[in-house]
Amino acid sequence: MSVKPVHPFFKRLQLLTEYLLTRRKAHQRMKKEKQRSKNPLVDWIEAFVWAAGVVLLINQYLFQAYQIPSGSMIDTLLEKDRIFVNKLLYGPELLPGLGKLPSPVKPKREDVIIFESPDYFSNGPLFDITQRIIYMLTLSLVDIDRDKAGNPRVHFLIKRAAGMEGDLIESRRGELYFRFAGEDRWKSEREYLVERNYVHNLSRLVKEDNYPVLEAMGKVEAYFDLGLSPPPDLMEKAGSYNFQYGDYFAKAVVRYAFIRGAHPHDNRYRSLAIRQRGWYVPEGRILPLGDNRDNSHDGRFFGTVKVSKILGWGAFKYWPLSRIGGIR
Repeated sequence: MSVKPVHPFFKRLQLLTEYLLTRRKAHQRMKKEKQRSKNPLVDWIEAFVWAAGVVLLINQYLFQAYQIPSGSMIDTLLEKDRIFVNKLLYGPELLPGLGKLPSPVKPKREDVIIFESPDYFSNGPLFDITQRIIYMLTLSLVDIDRDKAGNPRVHFLIKRAAGMEGDLIESRRGELYFRFAGEDRWKSEREYLVERNYVHNLSRLVKEDNYPVLEAMGKVEAYFDLGLSPPPDLMEKAGSYNFQYGDYFAKAVVRYAFIRGAHPHDNRYRSLAIRQRGWYVPEGRILPLGDNRDNSHDGRFFGTVKVSKILGWGAFKYWPLSRIGGIR
């Protein structure tokens, strides 16, 4: 019985397969030998570096952990809440603090957003990158960016996108009023929140009958700024301040308006008084405000923020366990 010879192509394929299988086995054997001879500490370090790299990639481009530093967003977010911020939605930074990828998605009105504080003074790009990496790796547990007293410096702010481009906004004794682009009447913030079915609460700590005292305090401070002695009755009224929190913005409005009246031609006081009266939100910008209006350092003090500077969207509370859930 004759045997049909194997075609040269199949013969070569057989030899190649045997060669690759033999090489693969040899490679696996060498890998196992290296694993046996490797120091366990080196093995642990390699695993840690790999895990750290994954954490950094996730934090930088997808979701980053943050701790809420103050009560400016009560009741939406409480002090020391830990949250995850969606950094992909609006376009992540290429490197911490450097560059930003474009995104077709822009912040919407009432989104909870995170951005770098306009009042933050950087210690330099190398420190910022190091601080951000440590903060990311420890899921916000370790923050090396601290002031002289040892307290964490406020690098990022988490607020609500309250004012959008084209809005005219006024603050009247702590309550905001909007004249939206294309509309001819003013509408209270609480009114439009109800109309548009927004579910978050606005927290107020100052009662309506506290405002005469706050306004008296603003005038007293203005007298001192001008180098004058306040009238005794005004001092007495301001001295009746006996409530824990104050609407510091409302007090500043009265203070700067009073000083401007004394120096109407001083451009410095004129610009301060005008800025305190209200805001227009230009194209490509947002006015961010805290939900806790009487205890929030926000856009009423430092103005509008560029949309391109918005770093992420508040997505999820993960700590404490009793508060786990989405952010609205």
